[in-house]
Amino acid sequence: MLQTRPSVTSFLIAINVVCFLLELSLGDDFILNFALMPIGAGFMPWQVLTHAFLHGGVTHLLFNMFGLWMFGKALEFELGSRAMAEIYFASILSAAMAQLCLTYVTDATYPTIGASGGVFGLLLAFGVVFPKRIIVLLIPPIPMPAWLFVTFYAVIELYLGVTGSAAGVAHFAHLGGMAGAYLVIRYRRRRR
Repeated sequence: MLQTRPSVTSFLIAINVVCFLLELSLGDDFILNFALMPIGAGFMPWQVLTHAFLHGGVTHLLFNMFGLWMFGKALEFELGSRAMAEIYFASILSAAMAQLCLTYVTDATYPTIGASGGVFGLLLAFGVVFPKRIIVLLIPPIPMPAWLFVTFYAVIELYLGVTGSAAGVAHFAHLGGMAGAYLVIRYRRRRR
């Protein structure tokens, strides 16, 4: 059956692309107003949401939109548009909270951008909803069940965050996004 109206996943991808084009045309002032700035270094409340619609380049945008499309579409089809949107936005907000806590504790002053927190939340939700579905790593191409893939990715993010490896990547924001998704899924299951 053909879908006559845009899905939440498609809408979010379109918004991200439009915001990326705005970044390119409006420059650094646009980014600094809407990126997630640390508390005391230019933080504004709207940034906990707007940072997720900015990206650091075409590759950053493409990887995040691929993850959003891959996991978001499956979750939207299985759980419905509203549930998928709740998971995604809760993940964005919890990723922002994790990043704000980290920058506060470490006195960091750099901005954070990207939809990765939301995408990691969708990844966790995918692993919970479809635990036995097979996912293949890109490099090396190893097939594994979704629950194992999610666990593997979370452990890697924790390791990279704790060791400070892969500088410039908000590893604890990714984990924060996963935590937000987990809380929404638990809440929704308890309500049932």
